Amino acid sequence: MGDTRRVVDGERRNTARPLRPAAPPDGGAGPVPRPRRASSGSPAPEKAPSTPEPTAAAGSAGAAGSTAAAGSTAAAGSTAGADEPGTGGRRRRMPFAHAGPVRPRQLAVGAARATRAWSRRPSGRTTLPALFLLALVGAATAAGAVLVPAAVRKPDPVAVEATSAAPVLGVPQTGPVPGLTGAPVLPGSTGLPGTPGPSGTPLPGGVTAAPALPTGRPADALAGWAQRVSGTTDISTVALQAYGYAELVLAQTHRSCQLSWTTLAAIGYVESRHGTTGGVTLLPNGLTSREIRGDALDGQGGRSRILDTDQGQLDGDRTFDRAIGPMQFIPGTWQEIGADADNDGVKNPHDIDDAALAAGEYLCKGGRNMTIPGDWWGAILSYNDVRRYAQEVFTKADEYGRRSGT
Repeated sequence: MGDTRRVVDGERRNTARPLRPAAPPDGGAGPVPRPRRASSGSPAPEKAPSTPEPTAAAGSAGAAGSTAAAGSTAAAGSTAGADEPGTGGRRRRMPFAHAGPVRPRQLAVGAARATRAWSRRPSGRTTLPALFLLALVGAATAAGAVLVPAAVRKPDPVAVEATSAAPVLGVPQTGPVPGLTGAPVLPGSTGLPGTPGPSGTPLPGGVTAAPALPTGRPADALAGWAQRVSGTTDISTVALQAYGYAELVLAQTHRSCQLSWTTLAAIGYVESRHGTTGGVTLLPNGLTSREIRGDALDGQGGRSRILDTDQGQLDGDRTFDRAIGPMQFIPGTWQEIGADADNDGVKNPHDIDDAALAAGEYLCKGGRNMTIPGDWWGAILSYNDVRRYAQEVFTKADEYGRRSGT
């Protein structure tokens, strides 16, 4: 029997395998149908558009051999399509599905149909609302982080400059703070002027705690230190004692603040030239020779407008407030933050000891750390919200730190 082979549609020629002989559908023995021979005038069978179709004729080797072998080849190589009538045992040949490119629109339509079908199932009906809720919460969170405005109340300034410029809304968070040049500072400090406080490094006078004296002015314990620093900074010893003593007290009561005496001294200079503005002198007990009162805060000449808050008891004005004392406190602020640093039982804004300690208490409010640039600038601008004022305090504090070398 001749070996006749047929290439199946869709396969390569080198992978063809022999076809098994056709058998009658009833399983019985019978004559094997003979193959139809292609005549020269008959048209060739149709071919698949993408795969070339081999010829349907049997091999020439089978023509000289067994007729049955040629018949088995013809059973698999008839016309592509459907069964012919009257050819009982023939099998229908199905064309291969050839792969081709898928268009994006087809993918989108298929995905939409699959999603719609899934949403009608029980799992889809419970999962889709949850996904929508999750997306809604994420969008609301993102919008809230960007759009919710800050609602922090802006504090009133302690002192108001007589010819203040436009107020500054922002507080610098980076950049330098007034610092020392070649002088020791706190570990991790940004260079703020002044001597270290709660770290244990000696403070003004070489002491580490506020002295408690039975009688007299407590700040007198810093007389030796004040005399040495006075010669290099041109600050009176009385004022230096007040600033240094305030640093000592705050080092115990506000350990995280780390406020230096140089910042207090710079504020005292800008506000009243250390209690000597307008021909006033500073007495040995810390009091000014006469009360220092600023102009009426009536809103004129660039000044703020602040109506009377103390019935004129501190500033002598029953219509408008006036800044008072060597540190220029507004009466309402003094009533809130006033201090008694000289232990005489009176909170006196015209006493530089009391005024310096009260100023330090105010600067340290809210847990500020005065070695952090943002906290330092924020504290000074809360004292007087004028950029020119804050810059002048910065410059003077840095100068005192460099000149004193402490």
